[in-house]
Amino acid sequence: MNGLKVMAIILIVVGILGLVYGSFSYTKETHETKIGPIEFSVKDKERVNVPVWAGVGSIAVGGVILLFGSKLK
Repeated sequence: MNGLKVMAIILIVVGILGLVYGSFSYTKETHETKIGPIEFSVKDKERVNVPVWAGVGSIAVGGVILLFGSKLK
């Protein structure tokens, strides 16, 4: 399997995951303070929404590359 097919399959899988889950979250450490022996840190939970058009576009581009990628060479 060549690199172009692998990239196409990855795009399709990422697009499907984007449509199924719709968003993902991560934790970001924003502030850290140290006062003597006491340490404070603030962790914010960020949420990123994946647009539907991005998931559909990723699937479509992956499908086109998978179907017509060998003809482009």
